[in-house]
Amino acid sequence: MAGFLKGRTAVVGIGQTAFGKGLESTELSLACQAISAALDDAGIKPSEVDGLASFNMEDGREVDVARNVGLGEITYFSQVGYGGGAGCGVTGQAALAVATGQCEVAVAWRARKRASKTSRPWAKVNQRIPGSWQFSRPFGVVRPVDEIALLTRRHMHEFGTTRDHLANVAIALRKHANRNPVATMGHKTLSREDYMNARWISEPLCLFDNCLETDGALAVVIVSADRAKDCANKPVYIHAFAQGLPPQHNVMTNYFCADPLRGPAWTAATRLWANADVGPDDVKVAQLYDAFSPLIPLSLEGYGFCDRGEGGPFTDDGNIEWPNGRLPVNTSGGGMSEANVHGFNLVLEGVRQIRGTSTCQVEGAGVSLVTSGEGVPTSAILFTEDA
Repeated sequence: MAGFLKGRTAVVGIGQTAFGKGLESTELSLACQAISAALDDAGIKPSEVDGLASFNMEDGREVDVARNVGLGEITYFSQVGYGGGAGCGVTGQAALAVATGQCEVAVAWRARKRASKTSRPWAKVNQRIPGSWQFSRPFGVVRPVDEIALLTRRHMHEFGTTRDHLANVAIALRKHANRNPVATMGHKTLSREDYMNARWISEPLCLFDNCLETDGALAVVIVSADRAKDCANKPVYIHAFAQGLPPQHNVMTNYFCADPLRGPAWTAATRLWANADVGPDDVKVAQLYDAFSPLIPLSLEGYGFCDRGEGGPFTDDGNIEWPNGRLPVNTSGGGMSEANVHGFNLVLEGVRQIRGTSTCQVEGAGVSLVTSGEGVPTSAILFTEDA
């Protein structure tokens, strides 16, 4: 059953709203706009949709989305938790639902109103600190950037990773965004001097090591491989999917185990490659979750593109840049320079690479990897051009 999903389903429609800060639309309205756009892209009527998959942090619940978009009878619905870890999760679960006959037309989406300060969990200072947060936040590790800063410092200590390696990530993604007309930072270049002179956010992470704060929504439509042949666009086949939660893991604060740097990506990668007919050497382009720049080196290691501790040096010499890099990464600009909608824009860019419509199109991109958040229970998916 390991390879059950291979080529059984395909993404046939993608849609998104504009990105911005403080957009007027509600989160529900943004979700409905993105889903409607994706259905239009696929040439599928809303009434044909019978499967839904979303993030559990979504304000627009299934009943509201189904009613407002005019969907049909829903026979499958699911939600995936852990914020940035869920993007590939909802896409993969929607594909599994179609492949197993739970539904025929599935939609996965993410909408977000990030501009509201009250939407940030660390803003709720009047609430009791629950769960594992009681072991970190009372001592000053308050924000996600603080949590990742500690892991980054550990990586620097163990493997000699430098700020230049982190700068490589930020600069590469900004270059990609500069070619993307809808990218939030598409109009702003970023030099190494700009990076090195930026203000600290949480040492060793500076302003440009952080993702954007974005309002917006994106959606994908998934159907069976047989039906995909008759849809409006070139099918993008789902080759393999995996989720990952390692033993004894603490969300975002994995400091209390023997190996803090061996995060959820390693678990997801083991299952992903076991489910696939391809491996890291076959992947020509990758969309790696980038809420913070050090997550890119960590993911390069976790998914097997380099050995342990070599994620930093892997970014040298333009290796993650389009068009000539060894592995172009986040070719739309990613969360750091296009938009941060909990990584769902990475899913759409992974689809565009197989369609051949990216603004940084990688030649011969027959296999496209997309990953979700590292540091949280995560997920990953492989798109291919052939079933």
